[in-house]
Amino acid sequence: MSSPHPRPVALVTGGAKRVGAVIARTLHTAGYDLALHCRHSVNEARALADELSAQRADSVLIVEAELADTQALPRLVDETLARYGRLDALVNNASAFYPTPIGTASVAQWNELFASNAQAPFFLAQAAMPALRATHGAIVNIVDIYATRAIAHHPLYVMAKGALVAMTRTLALDLAPEIRVNAVAPGAVMWPTDGKPYDDQQAMLARTPLGRAGTPEDVAGAVLWLLRDAPFVTGQIIPVDGGRTVSI
Repeated sequence: MSSPHPRPVALVTGGAKRVGAVIARTLHTAGYDLALHCRHSVNEARALADELSAQRADSVLIVEAELADTQALPRLVDETLARYGRLDALVNNASAFYPTPIGTASVAQWNELFASNAQAPFFLAQAAMPALRATHGAIVNIVDIYATRAIAHHPLYVMAKGALVAMTRTLALDLAPEIRVNAVAPGAVMWPTDGKPYDDQQAMLARTPLGRAGTPEDVAGAVLWLLRDAPFVTGQIIPVDGGRTVSI
């Protein structure tokens, strides 16, 4: 009988670039081996996997899937278990984000925004549940400070992230005591790839007590803390927002 895998294993969705890649690097540095999920960013995922595998051999598995395809989600868990034999952490990071002004929103936009921000995290958690129970593992969902407030012209995104907040709390109840479930709610960390007007950025920072935008490392540090260093914390939404939520 083969010996169990010696290191904890984390499955990170949307882990090839932006905040997801920093979460992946942070967990890897902390001793986690990774299942790195990507959809279209295969080249970025391979580059990151090569970078991290050079630091520790055979420590990164790339798993590809369209998260809207619910039939593909159990396969991400199965491939991770086939490679490592264990799963200790699920980080639901992948997210679609774009405006859907009321009056123009479509069913296709609803389906896309809910697929990545709510549906996939739930069904991934369901698929991962037996493996996470075996390791007394944890789930961390990446939500948004606006999930419990609002951001203009983004009703579907806000609703989908609100569903993920609700999921965090209800799964914390249903999966206890073996599995802890928490969320990190970033504030201004990385501006959207399509850019945000400079004036908007400055106005947002002016309402942030710490007076700066956050970094992906700020988010990743909170994820690592929840996974590794917070054994008595579950069902919580941790804002990582420079104090933005106390100044609104």
